[in-house]
Amino acid sequence: MMRRRKHEDRSKIYILLLVFMGLISSANSFSQEYQYEIGGMTGISSYMGDANKTNPFQNPNFALGAVLRYNKNFRWAYKGNILIGGVSGDTRKSGNVFPNQQNTSFKRTFYEVGGQIEYNFFHYSDKYQYLGTRRFSPYIFTGLGLTVGSGDETFLGMNLPLGMGLKYKWKDRLNLGFEFSFRKLFGDSFDVTSKDGGLSLDDPYNIKSSFFKNKDWYILTMFSVTWDFGVRSKSCVDSLY
Repeated sequence: MMRRRKHEDRSKIYILLLVFMGLISSANSFSQEYQYEIGGMTGISSYMGDANKTNPFQNPNFALGAVLRYNKNFRWAYKGNILIGGVSGDTRKSGNVFPNQQNTSFKRTFYEVGGQIEYNFFHYSDKYQYLGTRRFSPYIFTGLGLTVGSGDETFLGMNLPLGMGLKYKWKDRLNLGFEFSFRKLFGDSFDVTSKDGGLSLDDPYNIKSSFFKNKDWYILTMFSVTWDFGVRSKSCVDSLY
């Protein structure tokens, strides 16, 4: 009888140990922090320049892209993106009067590849609450990109992104995001898709501007969904703060 009771006690101890180890394993899995995010984004793109100087949402077009983010810590992140979008404009909607009462319109598809650095206003994470982390954070960003525009007159130029956004960790490893940004172009022919002898929007008033006074911008209003991957080693967790 005593031997049987000892055997039952050992079985209970083994079961308790297995349950305890399972709980530890589950807790370790839940507390994992990830270094990278990958996903997609979609939204609208629009143009500002000689054919539209006041309304950033005039003539919206569809935009689509992919994003890869490296989270250096809870505050700073580095992001790379590729995207495709459309822009269009019509001087008749601009409210401006051009020489000889001329008017013109344009439409083009553009492609962008770029990189940005982001600063989170809050410590962004759904873990380590004792460090003051939050599941959401507004952020600002800037960087540098390359833009190529299709058309009879191809556009090729660098862009400077200036933007803000909001990110939210919906559940473990899944992030939702929204961002609004201006892309300042280093080139004044983004709205010139053909040389037809009429009004040319790269210099409609025949006043040559300098490299830094170019007037063309495009605006992106984008929603994103990203997935975390690349487990960060536990020795690095403390450095995230």
